[in-house]
Amino acid sequence: MLINRAILYQKRPYIPYVAPFALFAICIYVELLFNISQRIIYPIKTILTAAALIYFWNTYKQEIKFSFSWLTVISGVFVFFVWVLPEGLYPQIGHSEFNPYEQASGYDVYFFISFRLIGATLVVPLMEELFWRSFALRFVIKTDFKSLPLGQFSWFSFIFISVLFGFEHHRWLVGILAGMVYSGLLYRSKNLFDPILSHAITNFLLGIYVVSTHHWSFW
Repeated sequence: MLINRAILYQKRPYIPYVAPFALFAICIYVELLFNISQRIIYPIKTILTAAALIYFWNTYKQEIKFSFSWLTVISGVFVFFVWVLPEGLYPQIGHSEFNPYEQASGYDVYFFISFRLIGATLVVPLMEELFWRSFALRFVIKTDFKSLPLGQFSWFSFIFISVLFGFEHHRWLVGILAGMVYSGLLYRSKNLFDPILSHAITNFLLGIYVVSTHHWSFW
C-alpha cells in the first residue's frame, strides 16, 4: 500500500497539495448548493481538511521547518490591519458571514466560535499555503514543480498567484496584498513555516476582532 502510494505521488506529485484545498472548496460548493448551515458544514470541512493534511503530511513535512522570526509575526499583524481598515473603500466580490448567535444558543455558540477560530488559525493557513505558496507558485514556473526549490522566484509567478489568491476571497484587493506578503516571506526564508505562521496570526487576530466587534461579515 505504501509502495503504491509512493508510485502514485511520483506520477502525480500535485495530489497531496491540491487534495486538501479541493476538499475544502468542494465543501463550500456543497454548502451553497444545498443551503447547508455553516454550523454544520464548517466543522465537517475543517475535520475533513485536517484529516487530509495529516494523511499527506509525510509528503511535505520537510518543507515546513519550525522557526521564529519577528518579521513573520509583524507581517501577520500587518496583513490583519490591511484586511480590516480599508473596509467599505472598494467593491467586493460577493458577500458571506457567519453569525454563531443566529446559528445556535447557549454553550453551543462558544463551541462553534471555538471551532471557527481553530479552523481558521490552524487548518486554513496550512491548507492554503501548501496549495498557493508551495504548489502553485512553482507550478506556474514549471509543471514539474517538485524539481524547483521551494521559494523559486519569478515575477510572473509572484504577481499571477498573488492575484489568484486575492480573487479567492470576497475582499480581493487586500487579498492580493496578503498574497504578496506571504509570498515575500517564503522567498526570504525558503521555509513554508513562515507564511503559514504569518497567515495563522492574521486569521487569529481577525477571529478575535470579529468576536469582539460582531462584524460577522469578516467570517
